[in-house]
Amino acid sequence: MKKALLFSSFLLSFFVNSQNKQVLYDFAELPQTLLLNPALETNYKFHVGVPLLSGISSEIGVTNFALSDLFLPDARSINDKVNEVLNRLTFRDYAKVNAQIEVLNAGFRYNDKTYFSFGFYGEIDGIGYIPKDAIRLLNEGNGAFINSSFNASQILYKIDVLGVLHVGITRKIDEKLTIGGRFKIYSSVANVESTNNSGTFTTNRGDNNIYIHYLDDIDVNLRTAGFIKNNEYIDNPREYFKNTFLGGNLGIGLDFGITYNITPQLQFSGSLLDFGFINHKKNIKNTLVKGSFTFEGIDFEFDSNNPRDYWQELNEDFREQLPTIENNDSYISWRPAKLNAALKYSFGEKRSKYCYDNTYKDFYTDAVGAQLYSVFRPLSQQFALTGFYQKSFNKNLHAKVTYTIDDYSAYNIGFGLSAQIWKINFYGIFDNIIQYQDLSSANSASFQLGVNLIFN
Repeated sequence: MKKALLFSSFLLSFFVNSQNKQVLYDFAELPQTLLLNPALETNYKFHVGVPLLSGISSEIGVTNFALSDLFLPDARSINDKVNEVLNRLTFRDYAKVNAQIEVLNAGFRYNDKTYFSFGFYGEIDGIGYIPKDAIRLLNEGNGAFINSSFNASQILYKIDVLGVLHVGITRKIDEKLTIGGRFKIYSSVANVESTNNSGTFTTNRGDNNIYIHYLDDIDVNLRTAGFIKNNEYIDNPREYFKNTFLGGNLGIGLDFGITYNITPQLQFSGSLLDFGFINHKKNIKNTLVKGSFTFEGIDFEFDSNNPRDYWQELNEDFREQLPTIENNDSYISWRPAKLNAALKYSFGEKRSKYCYDNTYKDFYTDAVGAQLYSVFRPLSQQFALTGFYQKSFNKNLHAKVTYTIDDYSAYNIGFGLSAQIWKINFYGIFDNIIQYQDLSSANSASFQLGVNLIFN
């Protein structure tokens, strides 16, 4: 049973990244790039994404561990494999999941310098830091770790399911500078999080018994929103679906972006995304465990005339010193803000493309550059560095290759292709493509697909 629980923890870790869309960023003037930087330049009159098909993306990942580490066919026992993985993991290792689907994505040009875009998408975003101490305690017991403390601060996770209604503006100031912004309304379907926990569990040699156990300064909280109504779990899928669009716990967010052409061939761009929060006030249930408890076993006294209920006494003592408190207090959950910064140098054959104003704009067929991505997470800020090469084969066919170094891998190669037939645009993007032949050995995998109608 213990091993089964341990395997479940690892499997959940693998299948539970927010998302770095480094291939999509500033690629082929796709409308979806405006969600990564509202200041990226566009050269069309308007666009409409095919509902539910214009933007589908998914990414999963876990640091410092892959499923193949447990299931490689070699002479080692499963216990040895588990212990080897545990010895390698640290409290900073984590698992993430992110998935998005666009319900609506559209935009139109107001004038020569201004482009409006708007839409609605659903998102699942979660991160959980691997509680190494808890897994060790489950796997090996506390007898092997006398005088060692297991830290409750490693219980750290956050999962959001939400709908996002947004409207953005891209404004060209002059030939060099373009700025943009996007306003978002978040509608939370469900939120589960446990952060800022503290306290330790320690086992020492006892005076009156073999061991004495200390739960010191325990302060653990679990917050949930959207799951419980009138003290009962919500089991009707329609209730969750209804809360996706302005029916759940609401919040607001902002995106900011800038594009600056240093020279006709050298461009800098940057963005701050999801600077916002959600105020959870509906269907709340919070659980708080706070206090200290010392246990050195039970001193049994056998008296048939006056029997004692030792377990009931222990339970009452435990609850008194380490009480569990439940409440329905509202709380604020911050969105994981993201930063992008990129430098791109264009070169190659100089061509012209037909623009929204019935004129032609010069562009170069090739480009190279670098992009820095960062996301703010509960424990620390996470980074990814990407080098890329873009190629335009003609006005309708574009490709991009990336090489990314992040927490998951030092050799993540991504590829994207965008093709337009008449007014219909198709694009597909795949990350970490080297690992697709053996996903069990991969630390992360992601893809993005979409279909748009683009009118020049």
